[in-house]
Amino acid sequence: MNILVLNVGSSSIKYTLFKNTKILFSNLIERIGEKKGKFKTHSLALKEIKTQLTLKNANIDVIGHRVVHGGKIKKPSKITNNIIKKLKKVAELAPLHEIPEIKVIELSHKLFPKQKQYAVFDTAFYHTLPNKAKIYGIPYKFFRAGIQKFGFHGLSHKYVSQKLKGKTITCHLGSGCSITAIKNKKAIDTSMGFTPLEGLVMGTRSGSLDPAIIPYLIKHQKLSLKQIDQLLNRKSGLLGISGISNDLRDLLKNKNPRAKLAVEIFIYKITQYIGSYTATLNGLDNLVFTAGIGENSHMVREKILNNLSYLGIKIDKNKNKTNAKIISTKNSKVKVMVTKTNETLMIAKEILKITK
Repeated sequence: MNILVLNVGSSSIKYTLFKNTKILFSNLIERIGEKKGKFKTHSLALKEIKTQLTLKNANIDVIGHRVVHGGKIKKPSKITNNIIKKLKKVAELAPLHEIPEIKVIELSHKLFPKQKQYAVFDTAFYHTLPNKAKIYGIPYKFFRAGIQKFGFHGLSHKYVSQKLKGKTITCHLGSGCSITAIKNKKAIDTSMGFTPLEGLVMGTRSGSLDPAIIPYLIKHQKLSLKQIDQLLNRKSGLLGISGISNDLRDLLKNKNPRAKLAVEIFIYKITQYIGSYTATLNGLDNLVFTAGIGENSHMVREKILNNLSYLGIKIDKNKNKTNAKIISTKNSKVKVMVTKTNETLMIAKEILKITK
């Protein structure tokens, strides 16, 4: 079966054609909507993808879409008008990704009218979360109204943990960051929540903070809700703390005290979550680092792991520096891995399961 997977980001579309799980070809269109970008909209980018596929005489049986927020949809689904309606209802909870994803889905049906299309959700991995992990400490009626922890980056966390047994913590560290506690391949808690804003300090996102800060900002700083939304999602995190960059690579090289502070806070929050989830799991067998920072920054991994020596973690520094697949020593009590994530392949695998 030939599966075209469309992985839509806030300013990009990665498209990959699989024959089952083998990649036939793959490409990426970036900087959509940016000044230096070739395409002003995702729609124009998708039309270009259609042109490129036609030039390659690509045979496509089904199309798979990565969707960040599926709400309460528990598994990959064939896309219908009803599914699109459900996605539009939760779009505001992950607007940077969900809105362009929906636009691409709708146009994709017009450009590829003969192909069945499926949505695979980042949130689906977290439907195993127990109520004690996903219900917030507010009146229960709001949980009934749909306010709960959903979790994100699920495709990535599932991919890097799918072959691991026992108690596992996966750390997806990139521009967006999340950590998930997994027991016997099922997610039992995760750092992102009702939206992708909760949890760790990220590139431009604040992560978790005292909710009383929001009414304080409204009252004393005269900020509107729209300004606060922009502040917490686009102007906070590493960028907001450092005042220099949202890119950790820039901050690691910068001697400015605020750059150093931003890195320290980033490491501190990650360490906190790993410690917390080790307690949640009542122990730890596997610790996995993935995504751009997790896979490539040996300095960040070393700083985090230096704080976790109490768990009996022992690291081979040479293997860590070369981003080896296993960076712990043989006598380490926890197996520490660096695993390249592959959300696109995970989507293809999920579609094969439901189309056989």
